Amino acid sequence: MPTTLNVRVIPNARRNEIASLAQGEVRLKIQAPAQDGKANAEMIRFLSVLIDCPKSEIAIKRGEKSRKKIVEVEGMSAEEVWLKLKMSYNKSLD
Repeated sequence: MPTTLNVRVIPNARRNEIASLAQGEVRLKIQAPAQDGKANAEMIRFLSVLIDCPKSEIAIKRGEKSRKKIVEVEGMSAEEVWLKLKMSYNKSLD
């Protein structure tokens, strides 16, 4: 059973980073512009680094052309995904 994430993407950022983790939503700042799927591709790449998961295991299920997306992660439990996101977020605060 895949894990579902609510992701809000903020394109054209200075750098890729987690903006916040709150109320079941992940806000990601992404360097790529929101055109021709560049921000979506970069979001998937960045998310795969954050949670240490292959890009092929991450898919956008809803919101291809929206800032609010529903993303599915195969092969990981929700607890694992959130733990890894929290660890990455806490490292960025240091």
